[in-house]
Amino acid sequence: MFSIDRSSPIALSSQIEAQLRHLVESRALPGGAKLMSIRQLATHLAVSTNTVVLAYDRLVAAGVIATHGTAGFFVCTSNEAGRVIPDEIALEAGEEQEPVWLVQQANDQRAGILLASSGALPPTWLQDAVPAAAVQRALTHSAAGMASRCPPQGLPELREHIALLLRAIGINADAGHILTTFGGTHAIDLICRSFLQPGDSVLVEDPGYFLMFGRLRQDGIRLIPIKRRPDGLDLDELEAACRTHRPRLLFVQTALHNPTGWSSSAANLHKVLLLAQQYAFLIAEDDVHGHFQQGHSTRLASLSGLDGVIYYSSFCKALSPALRMGYLAAAPALLKVLMRAKIHSIMTTPALNEYVLLEVLRAGNLRKHLDRLQRKIMAARNASTRQLSEAGVLFEQPGEAGIFLWGSMPEGLDIDLLVQDAYRNKILLMRGAAFSANDLPDQHIRFNVVFSQHPGLSTYLQERLQAVAGARSSLARVSGLLGAVEKN
Repeated sequence: MFSIDRSSPIALSSQIEAQLRHLVESRALPGGAKLMSIRQLATHLAVSTNTVVLAYDRLVAAGVIATHGTAGFFVCTSNEAGRVIPDEIALEAGEEQEPVWLVQQANDQRAGILLASSGALPPTWLQDAVPAAAVQRALTHSAAGMASRCPPQGLPELREHIALLLRAIGINADAGHILTTFGGTHAIDLICRSFLQPGDSVLVEDPGYFLMFGRLRQDGIRLIPIKRRPDGLDLDELEAACRTHRPRLLFVQTALHNPTGWSSSAANLHKVLLLAQQYAFLIAEDDVHGHFQQGHSTRLASLSGLDGVIYYSSFCKALSPALRMGYLAAAPALLKVLMRAKIHSIMTTPALNEYVLLEVLRAGNLRKHLDRLQRKIMAARNASTRQLSEAGVLFEQPGEAGIFLWGSMPEGLDIDLLVQDAYRNKILLMRGAAFSANDLPDQHIRFNVVFSQHPGLSTYLQERLQAVAGARSSLARVSGLLGAVEKN
């Protein structure tokens, strides 16, 4: 097919990307042609599979090739490669950073759009996590095949496997403490339905999970933002808010916080629990990103023994977005209320999804899969941090792990104009204000470390930031000249 030059200063992944792009542009690989699998090409070129994955990911992001599920990678047809954003989703003024629109763009995954601020991993990183054989075994083991029904609380054996995962990170739970969900967003919905009424005050992190803010406002909930620091919530702000507002509930991400990547210290979490007991509010602990953490960190659910804490997580980001499986863990009295809300809203989760997840957990490969992901994510963090820093992005307090970098842009740069211009250049960026419950101005941007390795992003940002720096320098010179004239 082609060869690579190991003596070249150009990275192997970039060489593979460039040569495949040339083959496509020269029609040596016509539209619809199937490429070698990742493993086949890695073997052919005697490189690591990670090197090929990086090249393929960049070509997918550029709209040169596309992945068709388990069938493999194919050269985009002329229609696919030249596809533009359809008229029916044309932007309206102010819509380009509206939360629901952002989620739609990230999940539509249109060819040629670089999802630099995405909240998910690229499909190529998860393709082997749920093998087709697991789906077949799930159908075989389900009592009635495609006619199988699922208990509203979830399959008992699946819940026991989930409880084993929780006990491994220090959360003392059994199958009776678990309720399956469609993922983390569904867990938030069930908590809102079960324990909140219009007019209730709810404590949220600022910055925090942007989609949740809209969900709470839909129910007439009063949001009380609490500043999020690298070691956890601002405890002075939290205590003052408790005295003033008497909150009903706190939503908090303790491990690999979205969007900053920070994790709370044990001392901070102890104080949060004491305040929750003193002011009698529930805690909803979001651990959706905990799978990406190397080693263990303290969780509120572990410290509290699930007393007054509702813990929730998901397999969507680390295992399979197609399964849409997550879970809640809580004391039985709280779990009963949550299950009633689940029955009223969706009745139950699909039996097939639960049987497939059960087969994956039974196989015992989840730990190995997560270890591989964590190593690849850490390599991507290092590469993205270096490239973005060289482009002019500042990382004052970078998180320790996970898929997010919280980068600060220079003062004087209009973030709103930047994200609009980036989208016109087929780069999806999310401004920091989108993660604020108050929508306050913020010079930060959330970067996905995997997609942000793409050289097109650092090149784009470097050009824009240098232009701003040049303008500021010219302004400073003019101001200096005017000052000199005034003195004379």
